[in-house]
Amino acid sequence: MAEPLPAHSERDRDRGMALGVVVLAGSAVLIGFAPIMVKLSDLGPQAIAFWRLTLALPALALWLAMSRRQQGASAGRPDRRALVLAGVFFAGDLAFWHAGIKITTAANATLLANLTPIIVAIAGWVLFKERITLRFALAAGVALLGAVLLSAANVRLAPERLAGDLLSALTAFWYASYILSVHWARRGASAPLVMVWSSAIAAVITLVVALAFGERLLPDTLAGWLPLLVLGIVVHAGGQGGIAFGLGRVPAALASLIILVQPVVAAAAGWVIFGEALVASQILGAGLVLAGVYIAQRVRRPLPPVTPTERTG
Repeated sequence: MAEPLPAHSERDRDRGMALGVVVLAGSAVLIGFAPIMVKLSDLGPQAIAFWRLTLALPALALWLAMSRRQQGASAGRPDRRALVLAGVFFAGDLAFWHAGIKITTAANATLLANLTPIIVAIAGWVLFKERITLRFALAAGVALLGAVLLSAANVRLAPERLAGDLLSALTAFWYASYILSVHWARRGASAPLVMVWSSAIAAVITLVVALAFGERLLPDTLAGWLPLLVLGIVVHAGGQGGIAFGLGRVPAALASLIILVQPVVAAAAGWVIFGEALVASQILGAGLVLAGVYIAQRVRRPLPPVTPTERTG
């Protein structure tokens, strides 16, 4: 039988998990601005994905250099299979989500993409033995109900949108696979290393897809670079980088649930920037998402002992 962890180790683990929760919530806020920036760009969906990844790489490389200087010889042993899979799955997520949102409505796409936490919770239990408690399941149900209400007011069912709906549903599998791959990679690699690898691999894939679809790669004006820069530096390097950071400290199922804050931010930003009205059911849904996430993050489910890499990055 394993000996119990010293009290200070448990306190350190609790503090690390609390930090991970805070960073994940802040990162979800940043990612919530992604749909707004995609709407503001004059490029095609795959070209936008390519620039989002490519423009993030200098900031991610700087983060990696600073992290390595701090870690010295204590940087762990990354599993390159997980790093490569994270890049492939994130490229699939962007390609399917961007393509789906062009065919179906934003509300349909958002609603179907919100299936991610269910997939992650089941896969996390199977792959990483992350137990799902009754309290967490109830909190997740509240948050998911809120996500449905947030999107359902604008959902439109039509035969011509079925292809986009299917692509959006598949997006949930791609993003769930990305979260699980990053969670796996973070057991032996720092967050910036995971981000540099996955972003570089995904950038190559999205470039090939953009060229295959004949999309224009350069904006028409200098102003056209602004949404791309925000997507790259703020949304991807800051938002997704924070997600990778948090996945080293928080169970994958909880992390995917916290990310549900993203559609709340997107709805609020759409109301402020584009004047997209929010009905009562959407406001209730936003409240349920936040309440469910708050309850879920208070369920203490520590991860296995972390490596030196995970402590620092």
